[in-house]
Amino acid sequence: MTTIGFLRIADGVAMENLTKIIGPMIKARCLCTVNPHNETGAVEFLLLGLSDDPKIQPLLFGLFLSMYLVTITGNLLIILAVSSDPRLHTPMYFFLSNLSLSDIGFTSTTIPKMIWDLHTRHRIIPHAGCLVQLSVFAFFASLDSLLLTVMAYDRFVAICHPLHYPVIMNPHLCNTLALGSVIVTLLNSQVHCWMMLPLTFCTRVEIPHFFCDPPQLLRFACDNISTNNLLIYVIGAIFGGIPFLGILYSYTRIVSSVLRVSSTVGRSKAFSTCGSHLSVVCLYYGTGLGVYLSSAVSHSPRKGAVSSVVYTMIVPMLNPFIYSLRNKDIKKACQKLLNKTA
Repeated sequence: MTTIGFLRIADGVAMENLTKIIGPMIKARCLCTVNPHNETGAVEFLLLGLSDDPKIQPLLFGLFLSMYLVTITGNLLIILAVSSDPRLHTPMYFFLSNLSLSDIGFTSTTIPKMIWDLHTRHRIIPHAGCLVQLSVFAFFASLDSLLLTVMAYDRFVAICHPLHYPVIMNPHLCNTLALGSVIVTLLNSQVHCWMMLPLTFCTRVEIPHFFCDPPQLLRFACDNISTNNLLIYVIGAIFGGIPFLGILYSYTRIVSSVLRVSSTVGRSKAFSTCGSHLSVVCLYYGTGLGVYLSSAVSHSPRKGAVSSVVYTMIVPMLNPFIYSLRNKDIKKACQKLLNKTA
């Protein structure tokens, strides 16, 4: 046998052994990056939820079902009270009813799916369903933020420019602000969808959450996600940071204007008109920031899922109580509506 022939045989044996070693690794990687579909079917996500303990599943089911019904009932009551009482046909209550409608959509995006999963223990969501849930969630979360900003501007005009309030906050401007908020949030929703659509995943991904949260999805993507992570922060700064700065500016002007009022009664009345809205703003942004910081510090994804319940469920549930308990007009309208239905 020649030297060249011997080297060829040796190379062939070495290549065969190398193929046996790295072959399965290449195949497993290709399932993710080249073809996200294998013999079992399409890409599916398994939502692990809040807990794997079967003993507490009925308790969680009853708890979240009750909270969801309270949220829907409370926000619907606000909407019906505002629409049925002519005295509440003002810009402030117009935006409040829009916020209640947005809260209903925000909660309904994630909680019914979680309740259904707790009841049936079927936690699978297809790839297309995950993208739809993600997009709708981004839409309503951003819409809540923009509506709170518009409501802060409404309070700023009412307190700092009371004589010009009816002229500035005319019906045309109110409708434009509401429609503009919807258009901007639709853009945010589409950006989230376009960002996640090209990513490839393995055919079955376990997500330690109760809904398709974008940061969680990016963790399990098989592609290079450095650009996507940067885009997530940019989107958060634009659709979360800018509205918050707008609210902060409005209340800075409000406080400086109120402090110039010599009458104590006048100051108290001015602050009382902003109390409910300011409470909701602190609750919404405070819980959202808390969830972000907890997920960044904690290495347990399940803790982040539990924290997410606060702003996806508890905040929309408390909003109607905050506005109804601190507002006499809303109280009267709700009582009047309940007396009609009784």
